[in-house]
Amino acid sequence: MSERSVSRQKQQKRWYDVLAPEQFDREKLGETPADEPDKALGRTIETTLGDLRNDASENNTKLKFKITEVASDTAYTEFIKHELTRDYLRSLVRRGSSKIEAYITVLTTDDYRVQIQPVALTTKSADESQEKAIRRTMIDLVEESASERTFEDLIDSIVEGRLSSAIYNEAKTIYPLRRVEIQKTTLEARPEEVAAEEETAVDVDEEDVGVDTDEAEE
Repeated sequence: MSERSVSRQKQQKRWYDVLAPEQFDREKLGETPADEPDKALGRTIETTLGDLRNDASENNTKLKFKITEVASDTAYTEFIKHELTRDYLRSLVRRGSSKIEAYITVLTTDDYRVQIQPVALTTKSADESQEKAIRRTMIDLVEESASERTFEDLIDSIVEGRLSSAIYNEAKTIYPLRRVEIQKTTLEARPEEVAAEEETAVDVDEEDVGVDTDEAEE
């Protein structure tokens, strides 16, 4: 390919401003080049909550977004992941204390499937029954929170720290806690993907029921 052709291709590329979702005030996340709008779809961009809010104290929270729509010279995104940095998580761990984790998959009121990973850190070493009770409390509160909220509201409660505070206030009655955090949140499936999975599952279940019925008759 000649230098002139390469130069022409570069000139044809257009830069798109990448914006955060409305719940993050459409803050600019950066820019991305593409010679066709559709080629920008599906790209991901990572930033920190500190960068979005111009607050260095929140740089320990990483956020990831995916481009889902391109219009004019703007690329719009949706939230796909929230995660605390490893350095920050390591700084929370103390010798002689317990680290209690849970991995919970929930469905919001508007049918987004999300995996949420809370972590509780005790002041001293808890015994097995106390750890189990704290983990159960985390699971119950996360499931309850999701069952009452839309995807956007759930993410807000996580990013703003309201969900971790609710877990802390409930679980500290079981054993003294030093900290509760939501260490990771991941969007697993959007409503249309959840609906497609459920439809497939129903088809499989109907086949299974037929087999079970025949076996019962025998």
